[in-house]
Amino acid sequence: MSEETPGTGLRELKKQRTRQALSDTAIELFLRRGFDEVSVADVAAAVEVSKPTLFRYFPTKEDLALHRISDHQGEAARVVRERCAGQAPLAALRMHFHERLDARDPVTGLCDVPEVLAYRDMLYSTPSLQARLMLYSAEDERALAEALVQTGPADEVTAKLAAAQIVAVHHVLARTNWHRLAADRLTGAVVRTAHADADRAFDLLDSGLSAISR
Repeated sequence: MSEETPGTGLRELKKQRTRQALSDTAIELFLRRGFDEVSVADVAAAVEVSKPTLFRYFPTKEDLALHRISDHQGEAARVVRERCAGQAPLAALRMHFHERLDARDPVTGLCDVPEVLAYRDMLYSTPSLQARLMLYSAEDERALAEALVQTGPADEVTAKLAAAQIVAVHHVLARTNWHRLAADRLTGAVVRTAHADADRAFDLLDSGLSAISR
């Protein structure tokens, strides 16, 4: 996904294009040869930049791989902050997840594009990437808890407990959908099951998190 935005200066535009080229090239190489078989030097050479230049954009090799999903960082917190007036946080998050399912957003696990499936296989089969994903999840929890405190009636501890459960539910639903697609093609029945699973999950959250569901 392009990061270019209207009104961006030429210098910043060049930086954005270089960052995107580095990430896209890295992921292409990772998927073709395997994450552990590709060095940072390989990626830099393929984009025709120096290693120091690459490290100015991406401090670690793992960052090159995870840049593709970086726009989802803090998404739950954004949904809570931008929800309609009078709408409960859980209701907003439930609606957002269903919308992402309908859009076949890879973050829900309900996307059968071969490259997306290969990318997810790489993420969940590479220990260093799994470790970095745990850091992403921790940051998502922190941001969501902060949003719940600032926009709703939840106290700090309740917000942290709720955020941990919500983020965990998102991961379980996405992994379930991903494994389901690994065993079957994407069909109407699979989509309906994914929506039903999401409703069941949010019903359980709703029954236990009354502080943020009303």
